[in-house]
Amino acid sequence: MIPFSDEDLKTPVSKIIDEKISPMLARDGGAIKLMGIKDAKVFVQLQGACVGCSASGSTLKFIVEKELKTWIHPDLEIVNVLVGEESKYEFN
Repeated sequence: MIPFSDEDLKTPVSKIIDEKISPMLARDGGAIKLMGIKDAKVFVQLQGACVGCSASGSTLKFIVEKELKTWIHPDLEIVNVLVGEESKYEFN
C-alpha cells in the first residue's frame, strides 16, 4: 500500500518526469506528459517520436516505471495513455 495520497504524489512525480525522464526521451525526439494520478496509478502519455515507436513499451517499463518506482515508491503503477484515447480515462 502506498502511504501517499494522489495529491501528495503530484509534485514528486512531476519533478521526476521533468528532471530525469523528459531529458532522456528528448534525446531521441520523444516526450512525455503527466496526464493525472488516480488511486496511485500514474497516467502518462508518451509523445513525439515515442508515438508508434516499437520500443515505446520498453521505454515505459525500463525508463518511466523504473525511475518513478525507484525515486518515489515501488508499488506505483504506470499507465500509458495512447494519443487519441484520452477520453477513455478520468484524470484528477
